[in-house]
Amino acid sequence: MARFWIGALLLLANTSSLHAQQSERAGDERTYVRAGLLLADPASGKVERNKTIVVANGRIVEILDGARGEGNVIDLRDSFVLPGLIDSHTHITFQNGPTAELDALKKTTTDQALNGVLYARRTLEAGFTTVADLGGNPSAALALRDAIARGNFLGPRVIAAGVVGAHGGHADIHGYRPEILTQFSPPGMCSGADDCSRAVRQAVQRGADVIKIASTGGVMTNTAAGVGQQMFDGELEAIVRSAHSLGRRVVCHAHGTDGINAALRAGVDGIEHGTYLDDESLRLMKARGVYLVPTLLAGDTVRRQAQTAPWMPPNVKKKALEVGPNMISALRRAREAGVKVAFGTDSGVSEHGINAREFALMVQAGYSPLDAIRSATVWGADHNRMSDEIGAIAPGTAADLIAVKGDPLRDITELERVSFVMSAGRVAKQ
Repeated sequence: MARFWIGALLLLANTSSLHAQQSERAGDERTYVRAGLLLADPASGKVERNKTIVVANGRIVEILDGARGEGNVIDLRDSFVLPGLIDSHTHITFQNGPTAELDALKKTTTDQALNGVLYARRTLEAGFTTVADLGGNPSAALALRDAIARGNFLGPRVIAAGVVGAHGGHADIHGYRPEILTQFSPPGMCSGADDCSRAVRQAVQRGADVIKIASTGGVMTNTAAGVGQQMFDGELEAIVRSAHSLGRRVVCHAHGTDGINAALRAGVDGIEHGTYLDDESLRLMKARGVYLVPTLLAGDTVRRQAQTAPWMPPNVKKKALEVGPNMISALRRAREAGVKVAFGTDSGVSEHGINAREFALMVQAGYSPLDAIRSATVWGADHNRMSDEIGAIAPGTAADLIAVKGDPLRDITELERVSFVMSAGRVAKQ
């Protein structure tokens, strides 16, 4: 009997060792992506021909000359290959439309997370391998982020924000009876500097990667409060101080000039929208290296909806017609002033999966196709402090690759027709 158990243990040990070796070999299996044209480093703008990108364990191993490799080969020699794109402003668990106001009350956290699975897949197949989710149900967004990171299903890498806003301001809810307002007010609402510090700390405690605030009113808020400053200077300063002390960036929704400049003086790390920025805004942003995330697609979307959608509330429609048309001119001024810009769409306001339409709007604002691509790769990676991980195709970075059939440096709308997507080494579209 003793010999039986010793033999069984030895067999089990040998079997476990064999399985471990097989697993290790599978993990080390290399994929060879052959690229006809390759923009590996958008910062340089250099396009190379006939290269092979070697991928293993979800990362870039090396880039070789010529069509190399055997076995697991992906042939993109008829395509233009570039890094996976980054959208620095989305709302991945919901989408605006006729039922959006009721959906916020009727859909559970589980419903919203499952919506996020659908919207995440659409976004990934559009070529966006990293997104920042800047507002919505925080539990749904955090669960979505973690499930994608575990590999439970395919979706873009999610940078999930904790939202902190003023009671009754843009980040709060409006237009319902008081009992509903009390029950459904988001968790990050605050009044006063100390209370806003608490909200930041709780957002970080719950898992937020970044803090999103709203220093001004917003277009989609159903209240006639305008788009001027809504958070006090002391509240903004307390938020930034608390977030930075916990190692979190602060990005700020801001339309009105007063709210933009107050947020910049408080030390925020990014301005979202920036519709009514002025010379002082531009000076502060350039001096402090603050990124602007312009979200032109959202402005274009709400302007069109305000002209045609019967479901849009009058308060929202009025602001949409005022704010939307000004966003391209604001970005044009930022470009001329040399302000840093990161690509962002505010998707959720617009449909998920059409994110790349933002590129053409950026070109209308005076950006070259290459600089528009940089905003969604190397500049977006820098804005999100992830340059070692994403934004370029280089040894050691995540294997996030996309391909298009035409040349996006000649026609930026080629990025609206992505034919291949690889996310962290897994093929999501081919």
